[in-house]
Amino acid sequence: MKKYLLILASFLLSCASSTDKGAVGIERRQLMLIPDEQIVAMAAQGYVQTKEEAQKKGTLDQNPEQVRRLNAIAKRLIPHTKYFREDAPQWDWEVHVITSPEINAYCMPGGKIMFYTGIIEKLNLTDGEIAAIMGHEVAHALREHGRERMSEELIKGLGLQILVMSGKLDAKYATAADQLTALAISLPNSRGQETEADQMGVELMARAGYNPEDAVSLWKKMGSTGGKPPEILSTHPSDTTRIKKIQGMIPKVMPLYKASAKN
Repeated sequence: MKKYLLILASFLLSCASSTDKGAVGIERRQLMLIPDEQIVAMAAQGYVQTKEEAQKKGTLDQNPEQVRRLNAIAKRLIPHTKYFREDAPQWDWEVHVITSPEINAYCMPGGKIMFYTGIIEKLNLTDGEIAAIMGHEVAHALREHGRERMSEELIKGLGLQILVMSGKLDAKYATAADQLTALAISLPNSRGQETEADQMGVELMARAGYNPEDAVSLWKKMGSTGGKPPEILSTHPSDTTRIKKIQGMIPKVMPLYKASAKN
């Protein structure tokens, strides 16, 4: 038992912020147990596999204009990642497009960006709205949210094991306890990560010369797609909550947008 407590204590000492705070003030400390280079390597491997599968299906980068457009937006955003991480502009960035009706996009650790044509075409996105999505997804990579979530899962599993071994939790209730932990801890933390990505993403787009108001119009479009779970059971804030928070951020980042227009 003492051994597990010592391990748990050492884990808790592994807390630090993965980014500088930027103009929006990101300062939360994070639990980072897994080495960054391992996460980046896993992400790169997964990205290559995704590209290869799409290539075989004939769905990778089939629309040259969309690929050009996304790369142009990324080229404007990426230099400003330095305000959160000094090393980020030198990451091995990639941008690709998969032909699919999915309303989806992501940026994997290390700067591997993927957009699906569904999100661009079904929502009829403007460049500013694409920049809002891309900035949000890039922020997840900068903030190492995937690494943080994996670390949380490790510590959660260890915590349940300690409770069972100490006799404070009957082993037969461990599964139920794990589900309650997901509702009480894991999901709210994920929603917190989503809010951080919104904050950082809005700053990135503003610095890159995209009107941060476009982030509001984006989430209004997202809200019209329907079919989403209640906020309490979702890792994403509701669109209404998200829009209100983004609107609250705009006065903070609007000067950055106006300054970019002068350069």
